[in-house]
Amino acid sequence: MEQLRPADPATIGGHRLLGRLGAGGMGVVYLGRTDGGALAAIKVILPEFAEDEGFRARFRREVEAARRVESPWAVAVTGAETEGERPWLATAFVPGPALSEAVARCGPLPARGVRVLGRLLSRALTAVHAAGLVHRDVKPGNVLLAVDGPRLIDFGIARAADATALTATGLVVGTPGFLSPEQATGGGTAAGPASDLFSLGCLLAYAATGRPPFGSGAVEALLYRTVHDEPDLEGIEDPGLRSLLGALLAKEPEERPTAAALDARIAEDAPNGSLDWLPGAVVALIADRSAAMLDLPAIDPTVADQGPPPPGTLPGRRRLLLAGGGVVVAAAGGFAVREWLRDDNADSGAAKSGERAWTIGVQADLSGPRSAAGRAQERGVRLAVEQFNSRADKSFTLTVKALDDRGDVTRAVRAATQFTRDRDVLAVVGPTGDRTTDAVLTVYDEAMLPVVTVSSLQITYTAQPRKSFFQAAPSDAVLCEPVINRLVLRPDVERLGVLLDRAGGQSAYQVGYLTNMQTSVITTGTTYPRVIPGGTKELAPVIEDMLQHASDAFFYAGDAAGAARTAHALAATTFKGPRMAMHTAMEARFLKDAGRAAEGWEFTAPYTDASAPGAKEFAAAHRSRYGSAPARWAAEAYDAAGLVTAAVTALAGNGAKPVRPTRTALVAKIADSSYMGVSRTYAFDESHRLKGADAYLYGVRDGRFVHLGAAPRSET
Repeated sequence: MEQLRPADPATIGGHRLLGRLGAGGMGVVYLGRTDGGALAAIKVILPEFAEDEGFRARFRREVEAARRVESPWAVAVTGAETEGERPWLATAFVPGPALSEAVARCGPLPARGVRVLGRLLSRALTAVHAAGLVHRDVKPGNVLLAVDGPRLIDFGIARAADATALTATGLVVGTPGFLSPEQATGGGTAAGPASDLFSLGCLLAYAATGRPPFGSGAVEALLYRTVHDEPDLEGIEDPGLRSLLGALLAKEPEERPTAAALDARIAEDAPNGSLDWLPGAVVALIADRSAAMLDLPAIDPTVADQGPPPPGTLPGRRRLLLAGGGVVVAAAGGFAVREWLRDDNADSGAAKSGERAWTIGVQADLSGPRSAAGRAQERGVRLAVEQFNSRADKSFTLTVKALDDRGDVTRAVRAATQFTRDRDVLAVVGPTGDRTTDAVLTVYDEAMLPVVTVSSLQITYTAQPRKSFFQAAPSDAVLCEPVINRLVLRPDVERLGVLLDRAGGQSAYQVGYLTNMQTSVITTGTTYPRVIPGGTKELAPVIEDMLQHASDAFFYAGDAAGAARTAHALAATTFKGPRMAMHTAMEARFLKDAGRAAEGWEFTAPYTDASAPGAKEFAAAHRSRYGSAPARWAAEAYDAAGLVTAAVTALAGNGAKPVRPTRTALVAKIADSSYMGVSRTYAFDESHRLKGADAYLYGVRDGRFVHLGAAPRSET
């Protein structure tokens, strides 16, 4: 939640405002409190949309839909104004996290927890459908977890089951990955109550596995898999739950149970007021959010930030004590809401010398499974800051603060929380990997603290939207293009064999799937794909089958161990064509395990090399500072720190009294930047993803990895 801005109103519809819960292109959602003390989430429409009669009609419909639903498991409407200059809708405020955040931070729910969640949400949908409505956007982000159970929220695109949708023909209404086959193909007009049950099945599968059942990535691919593929329920061992999900995810609407039938089918239920159906980590997360709301003080007038509390005053804190699965409130002094909402001394003006540090944070795996990459990134950031501080024309001095999350999700959340509460930190470089990045995005977004990752490459993350997150690296989707260009755009190749090894995890799946799908899009070549379960040891039969189907080139998507087995299997045949693997397989283990069979293999990677022409000065400075050549990802982290420093400098000015930028202003400046770094030029699209498709090629030559230069790019 953000603090109120000077232009924000102090009251709306009898609610005194406490802060901003979020904002989008069409309006702002505030946290408000009535005179009686009840909290509400208040959606206020921007004036330019309020003047549009078509938009106002849709907003009236949203209010009407939300008012018609009566269920303890659906968020209740507490007030609305649809005809005024600034239309608004108030609903009961639920302080708990979204299901998407809870799963991202704490992992999948146990089978019993998924069934209880399904039963309670089936009751919410029973009420929705009894009101003659279809929700049409049942997804993890629209389910909030409270101390007394879940709440279904957001009826913004709900409509009467027999009504004509107020949308353009052919427009997909809903969230890809959590919508039904009939929504994917019917433009939303064919969506009925059964569509909500399919979406609920997707939501429950996500809760049970931590991933959407039809994967992630490009919208077109998601829609295709939703319509044609079977759901991915791997990892769900409970036979009853698998059967339940199979029924909900039936392709034909008439084969799915109704919401009422689902309620009757599930035996588990949650005792009144108990959270024992949820893991302890999720209960703690719910308790922490609820405690933060209980800490809200009496309402002050809407004013600009008044700065830090006087020296020697330490704000107290209330806590929720967990006992026997229940929740007990314990008061322990007051809590200054401005500290919790603070953007970053937003109106303090120029910082006085010695008053506060200007800090760039580094969140990285410094002692876990990806510690080599994490330490390289920390070195890159420190080198960039040291070089900036050595400049004679600088108007401020930077410091670096590094936190080690060890690649662990729980530690990552703690590190992110520590950074967001440290008012000296202007921006953070990191985290190192996809899982930890996914876990912390909501934390950084809530504080509007800019976070720039250079080594997290996942196509999509659970936390949406990405308000303060910048993916300063080509995603897995981008990395498939140089593979195709390198292997297929050559006269001796007609068919690319794609071997997708599940042992490589989500990243391997995404790159392998997209390589297979995009080959026929950007070339005239064809593919022959094979998917093997994780842990498959004997690959000779798979390779033989791929050769029998005229594979002229090979691409392996998986880990180093599997790549080595693939290399041995290919070496035992007469195949002499080109072969490549993902950068995730480019490890010393591949060279050791594959031996002579590794020779000639190539890799596409998102990081540059110290021998690259553009990296020579950086590499020399790194050797001078640390006594060694820079490791992988060091140059990219060096660039990320340079990007942040350039944005801070532009906002601070070059005068004797530099203006300390707010975090929100820094987010906007980075988003609008174009920064030429060592490894590439950094510019971002509207989703804060890196523009361009810069990648690099490496190959095995004489038993070692050699940088081959920039990866080939398509002409179109």
